[in-house]
Amino acid sequence: MDLQLKGKTALVTGGSRGIGAAVARQLASEGCTVAITHVGDAERAEASGLRAYEADVRDADATARIFSELGGVDVLVCNAGIADDSVSWKMTDEQWQRVIDINLRGSFQYCRAAVPFMRKRGAGAIVAITSINGLRGKFGQSNYAASKAGLIGLVKSLARETGRFGITVNAVAPGMVATEMAESIPEEFLKTAIAETVVGRIATPEDIAIATTFLCSPLARHVTGTVLRVDGGQAM
Repeated sequence: MDLQLKGKTALVTGGSRGIGAAVARQLASEGCTVAITHVGDAERAEASGLRAYEADVRDADATARIFSELGGVDVLVCNAGIADDSVSWKMTDEQWQRVIDINLRGSFQYCRAAVPFMRKRGAGAIVAITSINGLRGKFGQSNYAASKAGLIGLVKSLARETGRFGITVNAVAPGMVATEMAESIPEEFLKTAIAETVVGRIATPEDIAIATTFLCSPLARHVTGTVLRVDGGQAM
């Protein structure tokens, strides 16, 4: 199926590894000119063959520079994010703020920078990678779950604000995904995640990338303000 993305310019934050890298590859395979951001992952970013920027999503000056150099984008995927887990009564202010700043404020900064360019073009697609834990909460992840829930609120608000300009804004909510981060999770937690699904496995990064790429495409032009769970039924 032709997703009508050929010739579009796309930017994927956190695009050097995991879900972000899979999304970047999928968009490129559909004919997009893809740029990615990363932090401290120059070797993988260079190996991707894509235009790469080493930039912390919290850095407003870097954000402005990237959009200026790209001349705006047709597609923005806000993927960059971290986890720093702890039960709430032991969580430090620094743990809380760092996760909120990277996962939520960073995404907001990139959306804010992208929208003026998309408005001028009369079209655009923004997709934020959130999490089922932003929908249901998670023990030991109050900062992460709050940041991902905040992304959902951001997506729905931006969808209302920008729909009249031909811009769609959506979220993809994965469950457990087989990334490097998942490899460090204790085996009992991984088994629990698999048991929660109805398909008997956790997602691959490519599973998330395919769903994300569809929402980035003109074929999804009447889909906005939605949260698409790609979790194998884990949070059903």
